[in-house]
Amino acid sequence: MAEQPTVDTGRARTEWVVLALLAEGPTHGFAIARQLSADADLGRILTVRRPLVYRALDRLVADGAARPGRQEPGDAGPTRTIHRATAAGHRAVERWLRTPVVHVRDLRVDFLVKLRLLERRGDDPGPLVAAQRIALSETLDHLIERPVGGGGDVVDRWRAHNASAVVGFLDGFDRAAGWPERPGR
Repeated sequence: MAEQPTVDTGRARTEWVVLALLAEGPTHGFAIARQLSADADLGRILTVRRPLVYRALDRLVADGAARPGRQEPGDAGPTRTIHRATAAGHRAVERWLRTPVVHVRDLRVDFLVKLRLLERRGDDPGPLVAAQRIALSETLDHLIERPVGGGGDVVDRWRAHNASAVVGFLDGFDRAAGWPERPGR
């Protein structure tokens, strides 16, 4: 059976993460839900309840990014269906993992989960970090400079401190990679 093309736009955050986990290797929804539980490694970044994992799997199958495969008995529950990412799903994940986020507010979850997934794969996060710095450079500079001298309201000050923390975090990647310091930082 031929794979249907996968549409990247409009995919929810949970769907992306579930697809990225399928791209790591075939697995079942219960195992994915365990990885996204509050006390798990990825769950520290994004906690997703089991019903939402299964909903994401259904959507990924419907759009051709994943395919159900063999079934295996559950430890103490129902039979589990092993899913795998399709070739189109793998390509979509590769693009998504290298695409910077467009809003500072999305760094906390979307960017951080991408970094962690790249790390799990043994991939260099440098290209994503560099692309992220470029994508938000103007916005971060504006947010940092806006409440000059401690001025601005509480929202402006919060956003300035948050933007400064982001720049420091990104600069930490530069130092770890041995890249030169950015002027003015």
